[in-house]
Amino acid sequence: MIDISRFDLRPLTADMPLLPFCCADKDLNEFLTQDAKNYLEEMMAVTYVFIDPDKQQIAAYFSLLNDKVAYDPQSKGIWNRINRHIHNNKRRRSYPSVKVGRLAVGEENANSGFGSIILDFIKHEYAKGNRAGCRFITVDAYRDVTKFYEKNGFEYFTTLDILDSTRLMYFDLKNVKEQLKGNQF
Repeated sequence: MIDISRFDLRPLTADMPLLPFCCADKDLNEFLTQDAKNYLEEMMAVTYVFIDPDKQQIAAYFSLLNDKVAYDPQSKGIWNRINRHIHNNKRRRSYPSVKVGRLAVGEENANSGFGSIILDFIKHEYAKGNRAGCRFITVDAYRDVTKFYEKNGFEYFTTLDILDSTRLMYFDLKNVKEQLKGNQF
């Protein structure tokens, strides 16, 4: 497992010069270089970068935006499973969430556990610092990385997208909050 303490975590700002970054996915490379600052300016997503100060490059990044987990009548079984974990008097047709819009690890750190560490960081930050109410983390996972999200505790929201290029997945932050109470982190 990689030691991320040697990297500097910073929110991307409009005036921040972009250091080099390269991962195996062209779309993820292009998002960082062409779209991340535009999303920030339009107040649509915030991107965070892990900077390797020794190499003066971005080692990994992730983008977060607000989302919601909403009732889908075509996926009643899955919705019922979600609602079982919410008190009856608090059940709604939608629940607040944060979406991982993008998550990328540079080629030099691929398969090092960096992506899982980033997800753990997001889980803990939202579970312990829940400043605006956030029950779930969501992601539209590319089909080739759904196993990565499964290993990190994410579940599929629907089976209707099984043949799509992305799958909607979610993680219930209540699980992390309970673990934090027991000092398991």
